[in-house]
Amino acid sequence: MSTFAKRERLLLADLLETTGPEAPTLCEGWTTRDLAAHVVVRERRPDAAGGILIKQLASRLDKVMEEFAAKPYEELIQLIRTGPPRFSPFNLKQIDEASNTVEFYVHTEDVRRAQPDWTTRELDSVFQDALWSRLERMARLMGRTAPTGLVLRRPDGQTAIAHRGAPVVTVTGDPSELLLFAYGRQSAAKVALEGDENAIAKLREAKQLGI
Repeated sequence: MSTFAKRERLLLADLLETTGPEAPTLCEGWTTRDLAAHVVVRERRPDAAGGILIKQLASRLDKVMEEFAAKPYEELIQLIRTGPPRFSPFNLKQIDEASNTVEFYVHTEDVRRAQPDWTTRELDSVFQDALWSRLERMARLMGRTAPTGLVLRRPDGQTAIAHRGAPVVTVTGDPSELLLFAYGRQSAAKVALEGDENAIAKLREAKQLGI
């Protein structure tokens, strides 16, 4: 049975292929080629991928990223489409689903929403619930550097506290949009913000929101 992670992986690979290697993305300074290299390195070079979260390893990550970005673009897309090597923990369905569903959804939107003619994807309720479940678990990690109190709220009223503090800003939207907002894609997320105007402005401009 297909998983959300596998579906989003194939969508991302197809989108990268369609847009080409030099298209913009929402990741500051990255073209689609850079984003493709990031996805491949994360899955295939654990010796370097630690630099995504650990500053001391960032220089090694940058070096390996440059090496992969220099590969033929078609090769990068094929590596994404075929998935991680046999020895990778990402080959285990549970780990793949837990680690890659959000990763591939966000990066797909990084490409889609950086294009001038993008439109909102229609996502089914089961996928929205799956994204909400992950958002609830990660909310405080993603909101830890928020400059204000931050509450994420679904249209049905369910909430997740991402950061305790005052003044509080409440961000309302579908789980998919809240996820993008919490991952630092504030300007591209279709959400409504309620709270103090100055706090809202600070939150929208926050550069460190997300992981």
